[in-house]
Formats: sequence, C-alpha cells, structure tokens
Amino acid sequence: MPEGQQNIYYLTGENKAQVESSPHLEALLKKGFEVLYMTEPIDEYAVQQLKEFEDHKLVCASKEGLELEETEEEKAALTAAKADNAKLCKVIKDVLGDKVEKVEVSSRLVNSPCALVTSEWGWSANFERIMKAQALRDNTMMSYMAGKKSMEINPDHTLVKALRDQIGEGETITAVQTSLIQLLFDTALLTGGFTIDDPVKFAGQVYKMLETGLRVDALEEAAAPEAVPDMKDVPSPKAERRVFFRNFTGTIQ
Repeated sequence: MPEGQQNIYYLTGENKAQVESSPHLEALLKKGFEVLYMTEPIDEYAVQQLKEFEDHKLVCASKEGLELEETEEEKAALTAAKADNAKLCKVIKDVLGDKVEKVEVSSRLVNSPCALVTSEWGWSANFERIMKAQALRDNTMMSYMAGKKSMEINPDHTLVKALRDQIGEGETITAVQTSLIQLLFDTALLTGGFTIDDPVKFAGQVYKMLETGLRVDALEEAAAPEAVPDMKDVPSPKAERRVFFRNFTGTIQ
C-alpha cells in the first residue's frame, strides 16, 4: 500500500467496469490509495467474516463512516463546508423524507454531485442486488438489513453550489428545485448500484428537466412557419429576365 494509507479499502459490484467508475472511489483514487475491486458474489460473504488483514482494517468505500487520512487544512475545509451547507442538507432531507436517513457533506466525492451510502452494518448495494435475485429470499430480513440510505453531497460541485445559492435566497423552494433534488437522488441510486422503484416517474423527471434546459417554448417559437411575404415586394419574372440580360449583354432586351 502507498505511504499514508492505513486501511485496506474495497468496493463490491457486479463487474469491474461498474466498480472502477463508482463515485465512492473518487477521493480514494485522487489520493493515490489502493482499492480492492470485488466482483464475485462470494466476496460479499467473505468480507462479512474477514474484518482485517495483517493489522490493516478492511473498509468498504460505499458505507457510511468512511474516514480518510486528511491534513489539518482538509479537516478545516470540511468543517466549514458542513456549516455552509447545513440549510441545504436540511432542505434535501425534507424533500426526500423517509427515502434517506440523513443528508450530510461528503469527503469522498470529487467529481460527482452526490452519492448514497449504506449503514456500516447493513447490506451494500451489491449484496442487496444479490439477495433480491434469490428465489427463496426472506423479505422480512431484507426490510431491516437493507436499511435506510444516507445521502452525501459534494459541496464543491457546480450543481450543489447553484442549488445552495438558490435555496439560501428564498424561504420556500420551487417545484423545479424539488424536481432537481429528486432527480439527484434517483441518479445517485443508479450510480450507487441500486435499482429505481419507479423508472417511469424517473424518466418523466428527466424529460421535464430536458424541456427546462432546452427551453422548449423558445424552440417552438423559433420553429414556427415564416410569414408569407407581400407579393408587391416580389419582382415579376419579366423584371428578373430584364436584369439578367442587361448584366449578361450590357444591353436591355
């Protein structure tokens, strides 16, 4: 392991491509830390029993409580970010309600606006997917082992900054802001390896945001048929021929 890395970080997933593109690894990879990619179903059962190896603790990168080795400057910046985004976190929690247990500022995100993490003792997204595929699964166990998810936001992302500034200016949030928060949650489900409960509703939100971004009303006005010109302003064919012959021969025919 590289110098400064104290723990063995790992992440489970369906395949290598999904794991290595996970937003949960952004800060770890930026720091140059090594991460184990576990893509076999048996890995989920193994890490539940194997807690450490050669005095190094095994830490799942997609679960809450991830504590990275940080400098004093990074710790101070994180503390300030939590204070600046306290209102935004509360608003997001109010909008999402029981879908998330809590919303907080993340130290594991670099490029993504947000991510969903599971409790330390609950199932990961990959293990939840495996258990849902079992023919003889215990739905009672799934109800409490899957548990609630926590949402982490990236205070440096453009979307989060814009949403924070807009919410900070008003007493109430708009319908567009509510849709954006819901859309951020659904996309975090997808990037985190979870499944969306209502894909049709998710698609509707995407279409609505596309219409807002593209300003469909303005596009429809631009695509309106042009007005028919006044025929008095259109030269007659005879006049066009006279001009042509004058330009070609130097005389008017």
